[in-house]
Amino acid sequence: MKLSIVIPVYNVEKYISSCLDSVLDQDIDSKDYEIIVVNDGSTDSSLEIAQEYARTNDHIRVIDKDNGGVGSARNLGMDCARGNYMYFIDPDDYIITNCLKELIETCERCNLDILTFLSTTFTSTASNVKAVEKKADFNVSFDDDMLSSILSGEDYVATLEYRSEVWWYLINREFLKSLGIRFVEGQYLEDAAFTLELFLEARRMAHLRLDAYRHRVTSGSAMTSKEPAHYLKIIRDLQYAASAFGPILKTLENRAANPHCVARVKARQESFVFFSMVRMLKSDMSYDEVKYRMHEMISIDAYPMTSFIGKDYNGIVYKTLTKIFNSKRRFYVVFQLVNPILKIRNKFRIGFEYLRKRQTI
Repeated sequence: MKLSIVIPVYNVEKYISSCLDSVLDQDIDSKDYEIIVVNDGSTDSSLEIAQEYARTNDHIRVIDKDNGGVGSARNLGMDCARGNYMYFIDPDDYIITNCLKELIETCERCNLDILTFLSTTFTSTASNVKAVEKKADFNVSFDDDMLSSILSGEDYVATLEYRSEVWWYLINREFLKSLGIRFVEGQYLEDAAFTLELFLEARRMAHLRLDAYRHRVTSGSAMTSKEPAHYLKIIRDLQYAASAFGPILKTLENRAANPHCVARVKARQESFVFFSMVRMLKSDMSYDEVKYRMHEMISIDAYPMTSFIGKDYNGIVYKTLTKIFNSKRRFYVVFQLVNPILKIRNKFRIGFEYLRKRQTI
């Protein structure tokens, strides 16, 4: 079997059919790939929809488990996979028609550990699907070639842009098994360290200029929800991700890695700190916890942010806010001034959304 596709599912009854239809609408024989749907304790009809698809498609397997988070669902799917290559798809996203053959054949022809490709992000609401907004492209020229040079993972991170999400690359499953890398369970951004650790161990990586993936952004999703408790968890998980990058950076420094790779990883670590600080200003986090969080980032050498501004983050807003944020005292003053105003605004927004929902019932 050539490919195993793992789809973690939790309460996505609106989108799961679109996702499954897309992975079925492919130009490869059903015997050459399997689709593993891991239902992570859904309370809507997601499980029933997936089971209906499995009844009419022999290469779909549905695994039902208690809720444990997307990391645990992906780990279980990974353990059950049998294909030569692995691919993780989010259940509210989809892939374009007839892209899998090209992706698999490129992996096989070039004997790749990892193949990355392009994606397009769009916004979606219950009543409307907005046209494509943002294409995840790479600021690098391959001349007229569709495929980049074959690089080590270290040189790939140093040379090309990279994303943390797992849905924009295929992985050689034997390579993955040999590393023993697992998704962090119980955290958002569970794929940030997973992706980086994989990339840095790869000997043969390439990027294919094929726009194969469609990433849907929905209101109320894990990274867009403004619900106070959820918002606090995102802040804490952003800083957990920054902490997870600490040992990776030490390993790179100890093996005298490509300095451009080290700089990019350091910038990515500090990006988690930066975006957690932005969210702090709009959160219900107490002043005492803000100070505790800042001391935590200092203790792992992720603050102040000395590498954040560079190739990946260089706009005027980033530069201005980084200058403010890099003074701990200045940030505390801004937090005490801005946070109460934003809290009031958030309460009005939540109240308005509640009334709007009541009117539509």
